[in-house]
Amino acid sequence: MRGARSQRIGSTAEREARRDGEHFMDEALYVRFQGTERHPRGHFPGVFILANELAAQGKLTEEQYRFWRSNNDWYDANYPNPTHVDPQVYAPEVHPGAVAWFKASAVDLIRRVDGYLELLAAHAVECRRLEAANPGRIVYEDEYQVVVVPEGEPSAG
Repeated sequence: MRGARSQRIGSTAEREARRDGEHFMDEALYVRFQGTERHPRGHFPGVFILANELAAQGKLTEEQYRFWRSNNDWYDANYPNPTHVDPQVYAPEVHPGAVAWFKASAVDLIRRVDGYLELLAAHAVECRRLEAANPGRIVYEDEYQVVVVPEGEPSAG
């Protein structure tokens, strides 16, 4: 991805300082929150996958589980799921390395990520915020997000 900027997500105060000015969106058209460790398939999983894995492993407290469930439900109700539109959008044999990025204009959706970052931090799961004008080849797009295959990923075939 050309021109991507990366910031490790730290304390709540650091997140607030970044969010207050919305300065990160001056040039970036897309924003992604992801873990710092590669998934076995080669990509860096996003915050939703990381939180879903903690829930599936039974590692969340009752309060964290309530947060996770209600916020996942909110996201499902308020923006399209790319796999409901194209079930193959993340298929590694079709779109190797495909990952989702928020459009920078989806501010309300991006702001809600903070709770996921806090949940992940409570379990010592490090995350990084990426910003890019061109995160890769777009294979899916809606009003709020894109799914891209990063440049340099092997092509299917």
